[in-house]
Amino acid sequence: DGAALPDLVRINEVDLLVVAITRGISPHLFANVLLCQQAGVGVVSLPALYESTLDRTPVHHLPEQWFMEFEPPDVVTQVVKRAIDLGFAMVASVGFLMLLPFLAAAIYLESPGPIFYRQQRLGRNGRIFWVYKLRSMIPNAEKAGAQWAQENDPRITKVGRLLRKTRLDELPQVWNLVRGEMSLIGPRPERPEFITKLQEQIPYYRSRLSVRPGLTGWAQVCYRYGNTVEDARIKLEYDLYYIKHQSIMLDVSILFRTVAVVLKMGGT
Repeated sequence: DGAALPDLVRINEVDLLVVAITRGISPHLFANVLLCQQAGVGVVSLPALYESTLDRTPVHHLPEQWFMEFEPPDVVTQVVKRAIDLGFAMVASVGFLMLLPFLAAAIYLESPGPIFYRQQRLGRNGRIFWVYKLRSMIPNAEKAGAQWAQENDPRITKVGRLLRKTRLDELPQVWNLVRGEMSLIGPRPERPEFITKLQEQIPYYRSRLSVRPGLTGWAQVCYRYGNTVEDARIKLEYDLYYIKHQSIMLDVSILFRTVAVVLKMGGT
């Protein structure tokens, strides 16, 4: 019940008390934690400390009511965000149309076949939509079924590797922006096959479907490309942090960091 907690804190001259219990804290323990706080000791929950230190939301230490602790962006923020999406789509479309003949020729000359390809993804509220990309792999790369791209994946062509590093392969998704299926900033949309698997192994995984997916996101600028369940868990923590703290200023920060990644050719 934490009866000895105030004395332990005083004897050891503790300045900050981290409460790692996120479910069902007893009234007696809570009362003793409160005594420590009243004595001038800082008190913080483990999820809050984790967030402030790592800019991630810890999925394994969240209280069950965590999703009720924050509100969606106000109407003004949503309108501004949509205006930014459409403005970016207009500018990017012009650049894409100018580059398309050269990109299409490079793709086809190395690997004859379709220039574009499409995949089903899950969007906001679990809605299925088609996402479009420039082809960066050999034709029929997934004849054995859906699979994550691996490091030095032999299915990726030389041109495709350059497209991925510069993220030029994502440019056709400006059409998804126009249609309102995606936003400029948000969690990257995932394939239904992968979500079915990941939601069974990672708590709160479907929570990332509560917002419109993005061309780039907090997870993409903070974490490397991943192809394991553990990578997906860490990226989900970044996504949940974004969902909780989303704002125009955070979007602007993500956009600038994305530009830096592209200039360094740090894409997948």
